[in-house]
Parts: sequence; structure tokens; C-alpha cells
Amino acid sequence: MRRHGYADHALIETLHSVQNAFGFLDEIALRFVAASLDLPLSKVFGVATFYHIFMLKPKGRHTCVICTGTACYIKGAGALLDGIHARYDINSGDTTADDRLSLLTARCVGACGLAPAVVLNGDVLGKQNAATLVNSLEALD
Repeated sequence: MRRHGYADHALIETLHSVQNAFGFLDEIALRFVAASLDLPLSKVFGVATFYHIFMLKPKGRHTCVICTGTACYIKGAGALLDGIHARYDINSGDTTADDRLSLLTARCVGACGLAPAVVLNGDVLGKQNAATLVNSLEALD
């Protein structure tokens, strides 16, 4: 915040910095940012919840991002989400109770030719189905 002169237009950059430092944005951090930048808490919370890159809860050791863009959705992204829910009892935005896996969705990961696509720990997996995805998740440490 100091680097940007505590300017309100640096809100997104500030939230990125806080998340990079702590891994997620909790209520205490959001309140601190709001007070420091002299912004309403509702605006800070609104930005933090609008952008999917911001996490309001700690992430698991592994992150699975399912693309829900048009091509992926048509080719079965919903079935991937259902398969993970059936196996791990989590929905998008949740983390398993043992903090092993966080499940996220993205509007598009830019791999439409590989639909349905998944980004697992930063690696793009294409042409997934629920069984192959769950097998990939089970193979993680």
C-alpha cells in the first residue's frame, strides 16, 4: 500500500500482495486494507469476491480448477464437478476437510480444443471425464 501511496485505485494490487503474503484474504485482512486505503469494507469485499483469483479461505495442498467456459461446459464440465462432489463432497470454492484439495472453476482457461479442460496444480489436463479426473486426484500425494 505504501508503494502506491495508499491510493484507492491500488486496491486490486494491494489485495494481490496480501494474498501472496498470507495465501488467502480473511476478514481481518480485508478490514485492514479497507481502513488503510480509506475505502468502505463493502467495496473491498466486493472486489475480493468478484475476481476468482482471490481466495477468502485457505487453499488446500492441491488445486483443481475446472473450466466452465462454453466449450468445456458443453463437453462435460458439469459432470466433472459432479464427480468431484460425489467423491470428495466439495463444491466449487471449497476445500476438503483435510486441506488436501481445493476445487475452483474458471470461466475459461484457454484450452477449448482440449475440452473439457482442468488445471491441476498448474498443469492443464485435457479431454477429461469424471473417472479420469478423480483418478488423477487420487494419485496426488
